[in-house]
Amino acid sequence: MAGKILIIGALAAILWQLGAGLYFMMVDHGSTGRTVRALTWRIGLSVGLILLVMLGVATGWIQPHGLGR
Repeated sequence: MAGKILIIGALAAILWQLGAGLYFMMVDHGSTGRTVRALTWRIGLSVGLILLVMLGVATGWIQPHGLGR
C-alpha cells in the first residue's frame, strides 16, 4: 500500500511540475529560467520514478503482472 501511495505522489509531483512549467512559460514569456527549472525537476522526478519502479521489481517489492493473465 505504501508503494502505491509513493508512486501516486511521484506522479502528482510530476504533473505539478509540468503545470508549473506551462504556467511560467505563459507568464514569463521566456524572460526567466523558471520554465527550464520546472521542466528540469519534472525530468528528474520522472527518471527517479522509473528507477524506483525498476528497483522495486528487481527486489520483489513490486510484482509485475500481465494484462492477459
